[in-house]
Amino acid sequence: GGKRWVTVAPANGQGARLLLAEASDEAQSKSIGDQTGGRVFLFLETDDFARDHAAMLEKGVEFREAPRFEPYGTVAVFADLHGNLWDLIEPKR
Repeated sequence: GGKRWVTVAPANGQGARLLLAEASDEAQSKSIGDQTGGRVFLFLETDDFARDHAAMLEKGVEFREAPRFEPYGTVAVFADLHGNLWDLIEPKR
């Protein structure tokens, strides 16, 4: 029916899955990158912030800030290819 999507999940098949869908009309296309009014709404958790931050920078990922060290962990905001804002976060254990 003209719709396209991809589901992203951990390699072991367990845990949360993320469904990414292509906009199917002009109204949806106009909202790309601003679904949350400019706020972060996706979180990418890592067990090694420094490793993944460096790898993402090397691949050209646009970080909107330098890494921060918060009481809950290490975090930095980055944008995906459509302007959606994510937190790369290594929670304190």
